[in-house]
Amino acid sequence: MKNLIFLVHIGTTLYLVGLIWIVQSLVYPAMGYVGADGYAAYHNLHTSRITPVVAPAMIVELVTAIYFVFVPLEGIDKRYFWCGLALVLIIWASTFFVQVPLHEKLAQNFDGEIQRRLVLTNWIRTMAWTLRGALILWMIWLKIK
Repeated sequence: MKNLIFLVHIGTTLYLVGLIWIVQSLVYPAMGYVGADGYAAYHNLHTSRITPVVAPAMIVELVTAIYFVFVPLEGIDKRYFWCGLALVLIIWASTFFVQVPLHEKLAQNFDGEIQRRLVLTNWIRTMAWTLRGALILWMIWLKIK
């Protein structure tokens, strides 16, 4: 059962790594090109459609990261799982204390400076998920070598 949970953990993390790079390189920068007239509708569409794409995966990633801190896999040092959980907590903190408040401001009306801050601060999540992806790949290597 642990190996199945690990596969879910791997898949979820790598999915989120790919998703955050799409958001960071395309979705958030594109917000600056929508224009003031159509911006509210665009932002509402984005937030309503991105949530079901990202939230379930984030929850699964968090739950499985916590699971492996307490039930580590053989052949993988428990400290790697603690590092992975720390990165997940950084992602969640950045999401709810930085990106969500910026989205709330942008939902009221478009502001180029806030949109630029959204892109800039999203690098926190992008780098944390990228590091998680690398860590997961390292754990796979440790497991199969």
